[in-house]
Amino acid sequence: MWAVNYAVARIAPGIISPHVLALGRWFLAGLILSIIARDELWRERVSTLKAWPQYLVLGCLGMLICGAWVYWAGETTTAINIALIYAASPVLITLGAVIGLKEAFSFKQGMGIVIALLGVLHVVVKGQWAALSQVVWVLGDGLIVAAMVSWAAYALLLKKWPSPLSSTARLAATCMGGSVILLPFALFEWFATPHPAWSNSASILVVLAAVFPGVGAYWAYSFCQKTLGASRVAASLYLGPLYGSLVGWFLLNESLSWHHAVGAALILPGIYLASQQPTSQKNQM
Repeated sequence: MWAVNYAVARIAPGIISPHVLALGRWFLAGLILSIIARDELWRERVSTLKAWPQYLVLGCLGMLICGAWVYWAGETTTAINIALIYAASPVLITLGAVIGLKEAFSFKQGMGIVIALLGVLHVVVKGQWAALSQVVWVLGDGLIVAAMVSWAAYALLLKKWPSPLSSTARLAATCMGGSVILLPFALFEWFATPHPAWSNSASILVVLAAVFPGVGAYWAYSFCQKTLGASRVAASLYLGPLYGSLVGWFLLNESLSWHHAVGAALILPGIYLASQQPTSQKNQM
């Protein structure tokens, strides 16, 4: 479901502007989720309103930076690059869990972090290490790196900030927080900058982004993380480069290059090692 977003990010330029697309996506997703969880949200309205700063922060990280900025990045970088760079998020989640949540850490995990980050850098520099100073850096690559860091922060804060809400209700509240954050950016984009006229294609992209990578992927991730924990669920993101590359290749006619293959060959084993539980924890289990 998340791979759909890579395609949306590449198709959207010229059809709908990034922040307008993100606002439409998350407001529609929040509306759908709020209808589903309406009884719970009403029952927990007091505690939810008290936690409004948390939902604004989560909305900024998960809906603005990991939402609108991904669509913005799609104007200059490829769906394959988006998927591969994003694949380092589990590494940062593991590192953040060690530093911020005081989880155990092993040498094997440290090696995994180094290997995976080398893979990300290999994709960003397009494999041109010897001519690093001559590499053409595009804005989109930097935006995806920022989104990668933001997703790691989003995942860690979900674990750090416990909530009485179910995954559905909590995501609905987060979508509303994200919509509030996105609104001024979308209004500026719509009224103060050149933008495409609204079309049926724009509506289709909003619905696709809301239903699959919005309601579907975020809800599944939140539910699984609440049930299984951050580091184990982060493993699901390892498939992002594979699905994203296939989407870019089959649907968008993007070419696969050797630096993508080398990057994936470093990222995937690296994040596998980084997600391993320390031996002491395995023994305790």
